[in-house]
Amino acid sequence: MSLEPSELILNPDGSIYHLNLLPEDIADTVITVGDPDRVTSVSRYFDRIEIKKGKREFVTHTGELNGKRLSVISTGIGTDNIDIVLNELDALVNIDLKNRQIKNHLKSIDIIRIGTSGSLQPDIPVDSFLLSEYAIGFDSLLHYYLSKDIQHQALQEDFIKHTLWSKHKSTPYIVGYNSALGDLLNSDQLYLGMTGTNVGFYGPQGRVLRLPLSDADLNDKLASFEYRGLKVTNLEMETAGIYGLAKLLGHRAASMNCIIANRPNGTFSKDPKTSVDNLIKYTLKKLTN
Repeated sequence: MSLEPSELILNPDGSIYHLNLLPEDIADTVITVGDPDRVTSVSRYFDRIEIKKGKREFVTHTGELNGKRLSVISTGIGTDNIDIVLNELDALVNIDLKNRQIKNHLKSIDIIRIGTSGSLQPDIPVDSFLLSEYAIGFDSLLHYYLSKDIQHQALQEDFIKHTLWSKHKSTPYIVGYNSALGDLLNSDQLYLGMTGTNVGFYGPQGRVLRLPLSDADLNDKLASFEYRGLKVTNLEMETAGIYGLAKLLGHRAASMNCIIANRPNGTFSKDPKTSVDNLIKYTLKKLTN
């Protein structure tokens, strides 16, 4: 069955609508970054760059490093953008755009997020790196898809009880990383943890400027939660959406976090740019060795 033009939206040149990409423009290994300016921070380490394209906040560079083809794409901030990026990346590899039909043989790609994050645990210092074994989504993205089978129900139920989660907020969902990809990226230089993906930077992450919070103790509840040794280690704004959609679509995903703030200690990295650059170099080495 052919997908209608209102559902699979293409640009006049046949590229996918938001990303402005053709199927041949992306590699089988895709690095995602939030900040469009960070795309160059990654691709400057490539041996060569063959493609540079962009539209809105979605900037893509594809090239080669140590004989391996890589793409790096900026998503912007938040799981609403992740919904666009993950679905359109999948469309590029698993839908025949000319005929508007899903391919008979589906392809899996690797998706690795490199991003910044704030630690909720006092013993995870600024400038350290953390690989997300699990992600807990405080947004509602995954609830719009048939996704119960990939969610960790028992872990979610314990979390909701522990935090006295408000019924007025979206029900948290928890999804794991791809362990094979995680093993490729892991080393004794990394912390492992459960990453909270929140819907905002200020109130949703417990920051107070002028507006009071509905639950001023939420970060303390997050930090004190434990399930069979798992703790909520850090907060950011994309990982749970990436893990959920990647798993539903059959792709491998892992999230690499540069810890630039420690919330319980009240500290912030003195040189976050260098710390992020170190994580980029670490990740590229792991992917291309």
